[in-house]
Amino acid sequence: MPELPEVETVRLGLERSIVGKKITGIEVFHSRATNPKSIAPLDSLTGSKILSVNRRGKFLWMQLNRPEVLLAHLGMSGQFLVREKRSAPEKHLRVRINLNSKDFEVRFIDQRTFGWLSVDQSNAGIPNSAAHIALDIFDPNFNRESVKRDLLNRKTEIKRALLNQEIMSGVGNIYADESLWLAKIHPERECSGLTNGELDRLLDSAAAVMRAALKVGGTSFDEQYKNVNGESGYFDIELSAYGQDGEACSRCGSEIRRIAFANRSSHFCPKCQVKRESKRGIKRK
Repeated sequence: MPELPEVETVRLGLERSIVGKKITGIEVFHSRATNPKSIAPLDSLTGSKILSVNRRGKFLWMQLNRPEVLLAHLGMSGQFLVREKRSAPEKHLRVRINLNSKDFEVRFIDQRTFGWLSVDQSNAGIPNSAAHIALDIFDPNFNRESVKRDLLNRKTEIKRALLNQEIMSGVGNIYADESLWLAKIHPERECSGLTNGELDRLLDSAAAVMRAALKVGGTSFDEQYKNVNGESGYFDIELSAYGQDGEACSRCGSEIRRIAFANRSSHFCPKCQVKRESKRGIKRK
């Protein structure tokens, strides 16, 4: 599933191409491409002007010159592509957004049809459907100390907490594994057993990993994610833990292992990321 670096790459690409354009029509080619919670048909936005392209966690939306927004979630394989109008339609084309441009249009492609678009109301600039999503680590209003307190009060695995979009948004399986590897923290460590210093190191690592991924357009696997111009992200060649099971850890040379975790997989180095808890009575620092 696209995570913060991939979604932000798409947002930036759309922002450069469509802000200031008017929507002249929206065509839906697959029923599952529209979220059942949409408050109106997508083509009801015809005639509206796109003022900005925004993101909260993994949600994207187009702010319009009307109360409604065009909200989107990429799901597992959703892609927004800016294409020449005369170009052939893609095999998995689900939605076409026509603009007042003679040259290009926006297409929503989704092989697995878990992604969707919808019309939504917003409150204080945030769509109702994304109101429960926490701020991400790059948001200027991100409260690090509040997030750390939340994590320290949870008796659950740190990997599970990182995937909880209501604590800190934007981190999925790939960047959780990479952040934990960089911070030298085992994915099954209990949140409440971590020290304040370990949490600072983990948040710093998450920011560093996602910042590096954003610079190269995110991570692409098997054509499941692309930028709006059709180019793949290249961070997969820099991955240190995710998908590297059986390979040597680039830090210590030990073999990266994979374990089942919450219907997914976790990848870690057994030497660098030791599963231990803080001893009772020792002050966290």
